[in-house]
Amino acid sequence: MRSHRMLHLVGAMAMGIAATTISPTLAAGLPGAEQDMVLIPKGEFTMGSNEHADEHKHQVVLDRYWIDTYEVSNARYKAFMTATAHPAPAYWDDPRLNKPNQPVVGVSWTDAHAFCQWEGKRLPTEAEWERAAKGPDGNQHYPWGHTLDPKKANYGQHVGRTMPVDSYPEGVSGYGVYNMAGNVFEWVDDWYEPSYYKQSVALNPKGAKEGYNFANQGPVKVLRGGSWLAPATSLHTSHRFWNQPDNNSYGVGLGFRCAKSEEAVSEIAIQKARETFIQALTAMGVEKNTEALSLIEQALAVEPHNEEYLATRDLIQKTLSRKR
Repeated sequence: MRSHRMLHLVGAMAMGIAATTISPTLAAGLPGAEQDMVLIPKGEFTMGSNEHADEHKHQVVLDRYWIDTYEVSNARYKAFMTATAHPAPAYWDDPRLNKPNQPVVGVSWTDAHAFCQWEGKRLPTEAEWERAAKGPDGNQHYPWGHTLDPKKANYGQHVGRTMPVDSYPEGVSGYGVYNMAGNVFEWVDDWYEPSYYKQSVALNPKGAKEGYNFANQGPVKVLRGGSWLAPATSLHTSHRFWNQPDNNSYGVGLGFRCAKSEEAVSEIAIQKARETFIQALTAMGVEKNTEALSLIEQALAVEPHNEEYLATRDLIQKTLSRKR
């Protein structure tokens, strides 16, 4: 690893699944694993910097995707361990690092990959991670701007431990993503290759086909974002770090967050909308028509042209009108 820088009704109803996006109202009702994500719009940004040779500046265009608002917490990781019998990571019992809302640490890339798959997600690509960190401006040196501010990130052993995943709200990126500088280094999906940026495709790059083999220790994966232990030089949004995928050395500072392609999240939205529709029917059955109208509007926010939802809304509105 680099050492110098670091519901209850109509049980027979089918749950429809199609493609759309999650509205903010509906997103708030999703299970914990899905609700805390930020939608990053399609667009172009400047990837890389002039800081180091392996950060060659180049323009990249990414399709819309979702990324976790927060680093994966110990509480989320515990649910994964309980459900899958996955072994605990290093430092799981360290009192400095094991509070439920602190980020999980001591995870290998393999651990992180398995967790994201369990949540129906994936690790972000290096390009996705960097765009989320740089924000709409597309070229921020730090998530919050161009000037280092120790009040906006956990780094350099100033605190002496990881901080809760929702810490440093003043240091969020322009897209509202927390702790993309400091707290824990974050695994991304890509293999690390020093010269990849000079050969990278411009549209949705996925990284090198294979990782650089440092000191014959095996090919390496990319880490991003700095940590509570690392110096300020590791905080800039283009900074690249690396480690072997099954190695959790420096694990006290190794964590991650997950991402999803827009299409994958859409399936969850459609299923949740169908559940909301069923709740609307239940409310209608007990004459709670105002509540039913609110629920059907939520479903329509996801599928505005769904004839079944539109007909139900018309029926609710007619019922309410007769009672006025």
